[in-house]
Amino acid sequence: MKDLKSLYETDYALWLDRTIANLKERKLDSIDWENLIEEVESLGKSDKRELESRLTNLFEHLLKRKYVNLPECFRGWVNTITREQQEISKIIKSSPSLANYMNQNIEACWKDGLKRVTREYYEINFPTYNPFPSDPDRLLNDVLWE
Repeated sequence: MKDLKSLYETDYALWLDRTIANLKERKLDSIDWENLIEEVESLGKSDKRELESRLTNLFEHLLKRKYVNLPECFRGWVNTITREQQEISKIIKSSPSLANYMNQNIEACWKDGLKRVTREYYEINFPTYNPFPSDPDRLLNDVLWE
């Protein structure tokens, strides 16, 4: 049987199956701790990156819907806004502590969304401040472009 450390490099799915089996059987001395810790750490980072990405995308599309006068695009932007609001809500519901992370990073995500939309619609004077509520409940539930 392959050593779990080398298995991690050659067959990730099998490494994962064996690691789970070892954990269930409490075979703690058979665990590839180094790679397992790395994987668990990356799970937390992945959730944070997804939250940042969705929040940035939400701001980008809110700005488009509120400030770009292209009625033929409104439905697509509103659909994206609604989807991102729902997905962010799901992330927060499954990991409530990420609400604090969201609050800490809301301004950075706003600025990233503004950069994106400004590059695309450089002729429009978007606000230099965040015109949308920072209250997560309002940001994720209200209609914010009227």
